[in-house]
Amino acid sequence: MSRNPLRAALTALAALLPVLALGLALTATTPPAAAAATPVRVMPLGDSITGSPGCWRALLWNRLQSTGHTDVDFVGTLGPQGCGVPYDGDNEGHGGYLATNVANQNLLPGWLAATRPDVVLMHFGTNDVWSNIAPATILAAYSKLVDQMRAANPATTVLVAKIIPMNPASCPECGQRTVALNALIDGWAAGKTTTASPIVVVDQWTGFSTATDTYDGVHPNAAGDQKMSDRWYPALVAALGRTTPGPTTSPTGGPTSSPTVSPSPTTSPSPTTGPTSAPGGCTATWRIAGQWPGGFQGEVTVRNDGTAPIAGWTVRFPLPAGQRISQAWSADVTQSGTTVTGRNASWNGALAPAAQTTFGFLADGAVPSPAPAVTCAAN
Repeated sequence: MSRNPLRAALTALAALLPVLALGLALTATTPPAAAAATPVRVMPLGDSITGSPGCWRALLWNRLQSTGHTDVDFVGTLGPQGCGVPYDGDNEGHGGYLATNVANQNLLPGWLAATRPDVVLMHFGTNDVWSNIAPATILAAYSKLVDQMRAANPATTVLVAKIIPMNPASCPECGQRTVALNALIDGWAAGKTTTASPIVVVDQWTGFSTATDTYDGVHPNAAGDQKMSDRWYPALVAALGRTTPGPTTSPTGGPTSSPTVSPSPTTSPSPTTGPTSAPGGCTATWRIAGQWPGGFQGEVTVRNDGTAPIAGWTVRFPLPAGQRISQAWSADVTQSGTTVTGRNASWNGALAPAAQTTFGFLADGAVPSPAPAVTCAAN
């Protein structure tokens, strides 16, 4: 009687041994959970069409998210600007900059070191065309910029736009100059592309109307933003599919912000006035983006430094030495005597806390020295 319980226990144990062995084998061979995918870093690079506020970026980002491409990180040393929707707004869209000056002054390597992009979306050259720089010179700048991208990341994928049309009132020749530049981009890209670092041309020009898709003959309105986003999307999705994200760490001591430098290679950077506080948490900063005998290009960045959103803004600054505003963009700019007033456009007045936007202008006369005091008030 006493041995029957023992026999039964041994029999049960023998039956369990294969199950335990199987469990141990499964435990040993089951791989650990896969680590989260490293996001692909995408740098939007260009001028005010990309960055002031460049709301095609907001549309593109949210379309990527809604279609399952959530492993994307837009990168740049400049932060988001007001587009009315949440999005990853980091970018390198420097209002007023010329591609030729960015190349000549070697500004791009610092931005690359700070952000280390895998893919670059480049819509660049509008200000070069406006400045009547030869297409061959612009394409030489493109080549230098691509070389700098590859030096930072040999596997960079470069999406280069045929730039959108131009028809500003002050430059009747700009439309044809744009055609001349765009006509050479396909051939340039074919000669510069490599297997490791492909260059893909994205045609932003065809089907884009300065009459219906811009608000000033140059900068896209809401319809233009949608068209630009729609053109970037398939090319970027294809690039994401063939891109392996690089290391996420930046070199020790790499720059963390964009230098404030005048894009004109023939002049020294002008002083930048510190932000001037005004009611509502609105501040404004002035800088000179370029100059030439008898005139200059200025840029004012408006930032919401408060803790609540603002619905609009008004900037004022003096031009006391006879300077006259001749053209402006991204704001309604008027001049009465020596006082210049800039009010937000319909699309860039609403700014969330820490958001910023930029407007620019051309003026006749010498660069003000010292730089004028700029005030900003939230509406």
